[in-house]
Amino acid sequence: MPEQNNSTLLLQAIDLKKHYPVKKGMFAPERLVKALDGVSFDLERGKTLAVVGESGCGKSTLGRLLTMIETPTEGQLYWQGQDLLKHDPQAQKLRRQKIQIVFQNPYGSLNPRKKISQILEEPLQINTALSRAERKEKSLEMMAKVGLKTEHYDRYPHMFSGGQRQRIAIARGLMLDPDVLIADEPVSALDVSVRAQVLNLMMDLQQDMGLSYVFISHDLSVVEHIADEVMVMYLGRCVEKASKEDLFANPRHPYTQALLSATPRLNPEDRRERIKLTGELPSPLNPPPGCAFNARCRRRFETCTQFQPRLKAYNNQQIACFAVDQDEGQKLP
Repeated sequence: MPEQNNSTLLLQAIDLKKHYPVKKGMFAPERLVKALDGVSFDLERGKTLAVVGESGCGKSTLGRLLTMIETPTEGQLYWQGQDLLKHDPQAQKLRRQKIQIVFQNPYGSLNPRKKISQILEEPLQINTALSRAERKEKSLEMMAKVGLKTEHYDRYPHMFSGGQRQRIAIARGLMLDPDVLIADEPVSALDVSVRAQVLNLMMDLQQDMGLSYVFISHDLSVVEHIADEVMVMYLGRCVEKASKEDLFANPRHPYTQALLSATPRLNPEDRRERIKLTGELPSPLNPPPGCAFNARCRRRFETCTQFQPRLKAYNNQQIACFAVDQDEGQKLP
């Protein structure tokens, strides 16, 4: 059962999994791709949880499960104690209103045949009983909040820059007054000069509207700017989870250390010794035995190739690594 003693706790995911059956040929046996394999987290009101990792680690799959674009294979998802995975109209309505998503590509996520007015008002038309005048008023109000002008109301997406399109996508995500916004790589397709503007906009909206974010990214310099808590994923599993301050000051999992060592730093004193990962990300169709990271890990030893580590709490961090267990004097399998 979910925790209910914390009044600020909005969203709680427990052991979420998403497995895809795959067949390579007519007579080949069916195999499973474990895109997400047991991820849990708590999200509090007004906070940002950043989900980071390489391509293929399951970040975007998690975003699609949270918004119910896809249904989890296993696991639980609660909204202030209410089960969001129940098959009833009330749970579905709650999901649509409380959890929205902003996609990565602002050029592909907006319908080129619809005006901005239609794009913004469609969620209101489907989910509310507002009149046409009320929908227009709310759309113009939201456009102003994200830095768009009134004259943009009747224009088409192709008439805007990438940064403006992402502002439109953010406005669309906020039309139903959600409490949680899933941001799936929202600035990765934008020019560097525009990224800071969009990130600052998101932080201002969070403060003004009390929003919570699940911020999916591979760019740790962006994460350091916006996150409160960071969850590092590798091949469908969480390998380290901590507050932003703890994780950036003292990364303990070898994978997290390698990611942070590759993050550019302007201040020479903040730069870390570069840790180069050898080898490729394993195929989720054929993951290695034991720890999924063992083939690329500089601290690998025999136990890592035989058993899968579980998340354990050390001070304010949760880490899934036998090398860390060994450092802490824990008994190994």
